[in-house]
Amino acid sequence: MSKNKRKQYSSQFKAKVAIEAVKGEKTIAEIASQYSVHPTMIHGWKRQLLEGMSEVFERGFNASKVEPEGQAHLDELYRQIGQLKVERDFLVNRSARLGLPTEKPW
Repeated sequence: MSKNKRKQYSSQFKAKVAIEAVKGEKTIAEIASQYSVHPTMIHGWKRQLLEGMSEVFERGFNASKVEPEGQAHLDELYRQIGQLKVERDFLVNRSARLGLPTEKPW
Protein backbone atom coordinates (compact mmCIF):
# COMPACT_ATOMS: atom_id res chain seq x y z
CA MET A 1 0.00 0.00 0.00
CA SER A 2 1.55 3.30 -1.03
CA LYS A 3 1.20 6.40 1.03
CA ASN A 4 0.12 9.35 -1.05
CA LYS A 5 1.28 12.66 0.33
CA ARG A 6 -0.76 15.71 -0.41
CA LYS A 7 0.96 18.17 -2.66
CA GLN A 8 1.63 21.45 -0.91
CA TYR A 9 1.75 24.63 -2.92
CA SER A 10 3.71 27.75 -2.05
CA SER A 11 1.86 30.92 -1.20
CA GLN A 12 3.39 32.60 -4.27
CA PHE A 13 1.99 29.86 -6.52
CA LYS A 14 -1.44 30.10 -4.90
CA ALA A 15 -1.46 33.88 -5.31
CA LYS A 16 -0.44 33.62 -8.96
CA VAL A 17 -3.18 31.12 -9.75
CA ALA A 18 -5.81 33.02 -7.73
CA ILE A 19 -4.97 36.31 -9.44
CA GLU A 20 -5.28 34.65 -12.79
CA ALA A 21 -8.69 33.31 -11.75
CA VAL A 22 -9.79 36.78 -10.59
CA LYS A 23 -8.73 38.32 -13.89
CA GLY A 24 -11.26 36.12 -15.67
CA GLU A 25 -9.28 35.89 -18.92
CA LYS A 26 -9.43 32.08 -18.73
CA THR A 27 -12.00 29.75 -17.27
CA ILE A 28 -11.27 27.95 -14.01
CA ALA A 29 -11.10 24.69 -15.94
CA GLU A 30 -8.44 26.10 -18.26
CA ILE A 31 -6.39 27.40 -15.33
CA ALA A 32 -6.75 24.06 -13.54
CA SER A 33 -5.54 22.25 -16.61
CA GLN A 34 -2.64 24.64 -17.13
CA TYR A 35 -1.34 24.35 -13.57
CA SER A 36 -2.48 20.76 -12.88
CA VAL A 37 -4.57 21.84 -9.91
CA HIS A 38 -8.12 20.80 -9.07
CA PRO A 39 -10.71 23.50 -9.86
CA THR A 40 -12.09 23.35 -6.32
CA MET A 41 -8.71 24.40 -4.97
CA ILE A 42 -8.60 27.33 -7.36
CA HIS A 43 -12.06 28.46 -6.25
CA GLY A 44 -10.89 28.30 -2.62
CA TRP A 45 -7.73 30.28 -3.33
CA LYS A 46 -9.73 32.85 -5.28
CA ARG A 47 -12.19 33.23 -2.40
CA GLN A 48 -9.33 33.62 0.11
CA LEU A 49 -7.72 36.26 -2.09
CA LEU A 50 -10.92 38.27 -2.43
CA GLU A 51 -11.72 38.04 1.29
CA GLY A 52 -8.17 38.95 2.33
CA MET A 53 -7.77 41.95 0.05
CA SER A 54 -9.64 44.25 2.42
CA GLU A 55 -7.08 43.51 5.16
CA VAL A 56 -4.33 44.95 2.99
CA PHE A 57 -6.09 48.29 2.86
CA GLU A 58 -7.16 48.20 6.51
CA ARG A 59 -3.57 47.73 7.69
CA GLY A 60 -2.15 50.15 5.19
CA PHE A 61 1.49 51.01 5.59
CA ASN A 62 1.48 51.13 9.38
CA ALA A 63 5.09 51.52 10.49
CA SER A 64 4.28 50.39 14.02
CA LYS A 65 3.67 46.85 12.83
CA VAL A 66 7.25 45.73 12.41
CA GLU A 67 8.01 42.06 11.86
CA PRO A 68 9.86 40.30 14.71
CA GLU A 69 13.05 39.90 12.63
CA GLY A 70 12.85 43.54 11.61
CA GLN A 71 12.28 44.62 15.20
CA ALA A 72 15.32 42.63 16.37
CA HIS A 73 17.43 44.24 13.65
CA LEU A 74 16.12 47.68 14.61
CA ASP A 75 16.93 47.04 18.28
CA GLU A 76 20.47 46.01 17.33
CA LEU A 77 20.94 49.20 15.30
CA TYR A 78 19.73 51.36 18.20
CA ARG A 79 22.15 49.54 20.50
CA GLN A 80 25.01 50.25 18.10
CA ILE A 81 24.02 53.92 17.87
CA GLY A 82 24.08 54.20 21.65
CA GLN A 83 27.47 52.52 21.83
CA LEU A 84 28.90 54.85 19.17
CA LYS A 85 27.61 57.91 21.04
CA VAL A 86 29.29 56.75 24.25
CA GLU A 87 32.55 56.12 22.39
CA ARG A 88 32.39 59.52 20.69
CA ASP A 89 31.76 61.32 23.98
CA PHE A 90 34.66 59.43 25.57
CA LEU A 91 37.01 60.45 22.75
CA VAL A 92 35.87 64.09 22.92
CA ASN A 93 36.59 64.16 26.67
CA ARG A 94 40.01 62.52 26.22
CA SER A 95 40.88 64.92 23.43
CA ALA A 96 40.01 67.86 25.68
CA ARG A 97 42.22 66.49 28.49
CA LEU A 98 45.12 66.10 26.08
CA GLY A 99 44.73 69.69 24.90
CA LEU A 100 43.61 68.76 21.39
CA PRO A 101 41.08 70.99 19.60
CA THR A 102 37.56 70.19 20.84
CA GLU A 103 35.64 71.77 18.00
CA LYS A 104 33.18 69.35 16.47
CA PRO A 105 33.97 68.55 12.85
CA TRP A 106 30.51 67.07 12.34
